[in-house]
Amino acid sequence: MTEENDEAVYRVVRNDEEQYSIWRADRELPLGWHAEGTEGSRQVCLDHIGRVWTDMRPLSLRRRMEQVS
Repeated sequence: MTEENDEAVYRVVRNDEEQYSIWRADRELPLGWHAEGTEGSRQVCLDHIGRVWTDMRPLSLRRRMEQVS
């Protein structure tokens, strides 16, 4: 199956470090990941992540860097 033929529904997921990924909506989420609320085609989910995940640094690193500043 190619991406063009992928009719699966995906969901955007986020972990406690505020890192994003996509996961098939019909599958149980892996430990440590939580549904963010967006569902749709693979491309819809990837486009959403592209808009909202503007700082790729893990949350713990961002916090440490703020303490140093």
